[in-house]
Amino acid sequence: MEASRPEMIGFNAVNKFYGSLAALVDVTEQVGRGEVVVVCGPSGSGKSTLIRTVNRLEEIHSGSIAFDGRDVHAAMSSSQLNRLRSRIGFVFQSFNLFPHLSALENVMLSPVRVNGTPRAEAREKALALLDRVGLSAKRDSFPSQLSGGQQQRVAIARALAMEPPAMLFDEPTSALDPEMIGEVLSVMRGLAGDGMTMMCVTHEMAFARDVADRVWFMDEGRIVETAPPDDFFGRPQHPRAQRFLSELRVR
Repeated sequence: MEASRPEMIGFNAVNKFYGSLAALVDVTEQVGRGEVVVVCGPSGSGKSTLIRTVNRLEEIHSGSIAFDGRDVHAAMSSSQLNRLRSRIGFVFQSFNLFPHLSALENVMLSPVRVNGTPRAEAREKALALLDRVGLSAKRDSFPSQLSGGQQQRVAIARALAMEPPAMLFDEPTSALDPEMIGEVLSVMRGLAGDGMTMMCVTHEMAFARDVADRVWFMDEGRIVETAPPDDFFGRPQHPRAQRFLSELRVR
């Protein structure tokens, strides 16, 4: 992390197990405010587990995780946990939209229900967010009437509606057809350009090369290499990262 960036997300000696399987092993890293970190690595390396610990969708067994100065895994009530999660934008592989609500209603829901935002104010903000992700014309459409790429863009707008200081993306394009991937990545590029703190688990290496401030490479639950994109893609140091990148180039 650049010395000039204060910490937004901090992992300190984090360990996570599934039975006897070590999913995360002594993970210590930081994401700075306004930084874009892309987490990559082979399947089963712990990428999605790592990102899901930040908003406590996954519990950890030892170590600590801080988000904006708060201990994520400290004892807290369910209402405190919900408040914490409301400040961490999370975009899943599956879009998780409410099928009985329109795009506009999906985006409005949390500000009204969680924050008590007046409906007129929430509607105005939701319309602006749908416009930001290129979907103002689809505001009255239901999820079943939208393509996968459109649903994922609504999901991003929904996360942004809570005005989170950071956004987490867990393989947001993996469920999409190839022609829809670009429209979602374009929205993510825009967020990065606006200075949003972002942590992204993705297999889209072109996105990582173009947008990330740093790349974290994971293998067997460990972050084994962290580097700026030019160094990671041009001069990978760890043998597993070298093999991973060489296999990508062969495909």
